[in-house]
Amino acid sequence: MSENVLATIKASAPRRVMGTAMLAATGCILVYVAFAAPPSPAWLVFLLVVGSAALWLAVRLWQATTHHIELTEDALRCSDGQIIAPVSEIEAIDRGFFAFKPSNGFLIRTRTPAARSWLPGLWWRWGRRIGIGGVTPGQQGKAMSEILAAMLVQRDHR
Repeated sequence: MSENVLATIKASAPRRVMGTAMLAATGCILVYVAFAAPPSPAWLVFLLVVGSAALWLAVRLWQATTHHIELTEDALRCSDGQIIAPVSEIEAIDRGFFAFKPSNGFLIRTRTPAARSWLPGLWWRWGRRIGIGGVTPGQQGKAMSEILAAMLVQRDHR
């Protein structure tokens, strides 16, 4: 396995703080409204469930964005050691305006499906589709997608 890192995507501190703060604020407001002015029981349950989910997501986002994504000659991987996708398995990259992709990121299609996985704000995988990006800077995502696209063209040319 190659250790030569070609590109890195890492969430900046202001993006981490803003994303987490907005989710946490949404969760707190929903829980506050549920207790301050209790609506009908069905709405109370809805507000508590959605508010709790937003708070849980804020914690997961904060934890996930401590990691970063690295592109090596062999694989796209997370700094926690998880292989997101081997380069040999990548079939296509979609960076288009209308692609169902994360903010400031890109979408990858692999040849074979893999288990679902998700690091909020960094990447997600659903079957053959992998979304890279979220609370990451757009320049890093664009650079990584262009390097990866060049690697795929080189691989397919051989």
